[in-house]
Amino acid sequence: MKTSKHSILALLIFTVISCASEKKEIENLDVEIYETSESGNKLTRITEFSKVDSSAVIKILPEQKFQTITGFGGSFTESSAYLLNKLSKKNRDTILQAYFAEDGARYSLTRTHIASCDFSLTNYTYAPKVDDMEMESFNIDEDRDDLIPMIKEAQAISQDGFKIISSPWTSPPWMKDNKAYVGGKLLPKYYDAFALYFSKYIEAYKAEGIDIWGLTPVNEPHGNGNNWESMHFSPEEETDFVQNHLGPKLEADGFGDVNILGYDQNRKGIKEWVDEMYKNEASSKYFDGLAIHWYESTFDYLPKELQYAHNKAPKKYLIETEGCVDSENPKWQDDAWYWKKEATDWGWDWASPEEKHLHPKYSPVNRYARDIIGCLNNWVDGWVDWNMVLDRQGGPNWFKNWCVAPVILDPDADSIYFTPLYYTMAHFSKYIRPGAEVIGVENADKDLMVTAAKNLDGSIAVILFNEGKTPKNFTLSLGSETVKVKINQQAIQTILIPTKTK
Repeated sequence: MKTSKHSILALLIFTVISCASEKKEIENLDVEIYETSESGNKLTRITEFSKVDSSAVIKILPEQKFQTITGFGGSFTESSAYLLNKLSKKNRDTILQAYFAEDGARYSLTRTHIASCDFSLTNYTYAPKVDDMEMESFNIDEDRDDLIPMIKEAQAISQDGFKIISSPWTSPPWMKDNKAYVGGKLLPKYYDAFALYFSKYIEAYKAEGIDIWGLTPVNEPHGNGNNWESMHFSPEEETDFVQNHLGPKLEADGFGDVNILGYDQNRKGIKEWVDEMYKNEASSKYFDGLAIHWYESTFDYLPKELQYAHNKAPKKYLIETEGCVDSENPKWQDDAWYWKKEATDWGWDWASPEEKHLHPKYSPVNRYARDIIGCLNNWVDGWVDWNMVLDRQGGPNWFKNWCVAPVILDPDADSIYFTPLYYTMAHFSKYIRPGAEVIGVENADKDLMVTAAKNLDGSIAVILFNEGKTPKNFTLSLGSETVKVKINQQAIQTILIPTKTK
């Protein structure tokens, strides 16, 4: 059959248009990319996309749904609040805006201490009168100069608000067998008085306009070497306290909606604790979830333990309530240190020989990024950092238990330093919002850590961490849409896929 020149031309035009349409169809994934890197990016918007065809494909699978996110954030401590009071109003506002404003990290889940902890200026209790069974001496006056104002200023800044988890490091000393702030056990005859102590605390903070979302019965019930405020509970003792005293008391006083999170210590203890907490319907009734810390290892996020906790009680919360670079002084105006394997934790010096391998030197940024992504991929629904602000010493801390915070300040010079840890936290808190669902990811590059979550507004946040020393290229796909992406060496990256509009 004879074909005219016009027919051939039309066919060529159709073919070109078809190919262009097909290319557009499979390469038009609309994304915003933000990166923090050892090379200097600080939540920086990346506008140059990769031109490299990579065999590594990361597929986002929104049909696979996992846990619902409670939130991300840090802790209000007396130390942080005291330091903020020593700054100029401008710098104080800068820090609180950076943590809670819409153009900041948008922290959504926080923690604070009930009475004193190591990051307090001194030891104090809200119930100083011995054998005050009715809590007639109860008062929160110690918090009025610093802690309460810090929380209320954050509330005024936060557009969406944030949840607060409160934890005592100890009961009032007179309730314990050793009558001291440090160490000892709560005597059973004071279980009801301690339950009332919690109720009075919730009520007092509520009167200040601060609602408490959650409680833990005590911070670190295994103790902490009896170094600072602490109180020992076995799984059986804490479960008895919650089941028969704290839970019923809060319910009777109209605070039954306050969530009780058990345990509140390292992940290796998870099995013995959840086995007791969730032993039966009666024991688990007042436990709304499990609180955990990360100090068991500087690199291992212990996925088996996390999965065990979830499988034991799939509908209950699993929240990381504390993590920090501990036993270390922060480095001032030295971004490079936070990316180098120079930091140590307590285990570097003190861990038993058989557990020494869990505590090598580590990069602070790597520890945060690895742990949070590992947690999200293993059913954790909330992650809370420790102090928001510390000084150049890593305090103040009455026991001299120095630690690192995402924001360091020099109050004498009225100077502040946002470390790379601040930006690392913001990659999660800013873009994965409360109510988001963690979704499936198929990752072809074993050297990249990846997690993803779909927000309530339909946007998807994909967070990657490249711990390696060389940049990597990959293709991100969502259904039939793809985009080529490059992530720098030693970098954490958030890829935001905006909500599609019809």
